[in-house]
Amino acid sequence: MLISSFLTYLQTEKRYSPHTVLSYKTDLLQFQDFILKTFELDLSKVQAQHVRSFIVDLLDVKISENAIGRKISTLRSFYKYLLREKEIKSNPMLLIKAPKVPKRLPVLIEEVKMDSLLDSDSSFDDSFSGQRDKIVLEILFGTGVRLAELLRVKENDINFYEGTIKVLGKRNKERIIPLHTELIKQLKDYLALKTVEKLNNKSTTLIVTNTGTAAYPKLIYRIVNRYLTLISTQDKKSPHVLRHSFASSLLNRGADLNAIKELLGHASLAATQVYTHTSVERLKSIYKQAHPKA
Repeated sequence: MLISSFLTYLQTEKRYSPHTVLSYKTDLLQFQDFILKTFELDLSKVQAQHVRSFIVDLLDVKISENAIGRKISTLRSFYKYLLREKEIKSNPMLLIKAPKVPKRLPVLIEEVKMDSLLDSDSSFDDSFSGQRDKIVLEILFGTGVRLAELLRVKENDINFYEGTIKVLGKRNKERIIPLHTELIKQLKDYLALKTVEKLNNKSTTLIVTNTGTAAYPKLIYRIVNRYLTLISTQDKKSPHVLRHSFASSLLNRGADLNAIKELLGHASLAATQVYTHTSVERLKSIYKQAHPKA
């Protein structure tokens, strides 16, 4: 009951995405299962020592620091909510410290590699699926939108006169992203092909399957992984890698950090500043290779 009311709060008041709510639910159910089996306690009776036991158990089974940190963050939000709703008298999370997580730089695909992939005539065939795959990569790399945002884009969210695309981000916040000239042309060609193939009758969603239904996350993951494998040997080949690559390319070309923040839809500048570290690491690498004293 406590978990379900909290999840409803996340959906209705906080307006978190279904994916985010599912992550919270998974973490809380895992915690509840541990507390019941180990201590036979209700979640409202949990104390700090019980949470510490949960963390120790996670460490014992080699759960990563990042994953543990996320679970602790979930519990913080959950017990803060319970305290607000007067379901508990004290917050057990006030005495809990998350394990230190080493900072990791975003995984990127080099701009020159993406250009070679997208500009190659042999990478994508002339079929609808081939052109659909190309436009997926072009949008992700050309706008930096999140996977969930891409899946929600409708055909009429593209303003060809203004040269922009409207996306619905986290917490239902809309933002307008400019499109470069080549991407505008490619979108027009894609929509024309979609009409010829009669695939715009079933859904007004921009990205669709070969049968015309709205695209789904696994399809986009498969598309991105398939084509990035052609140009990269790195393990991580996800839509988010292209988002990172978009931001890094802008920063390397002198874009203002606040402008990048607005384009990415970040709530705070802190989330965007990670790309400055990437830029510094790139400069260090160039310096070591080029400077005679390095």
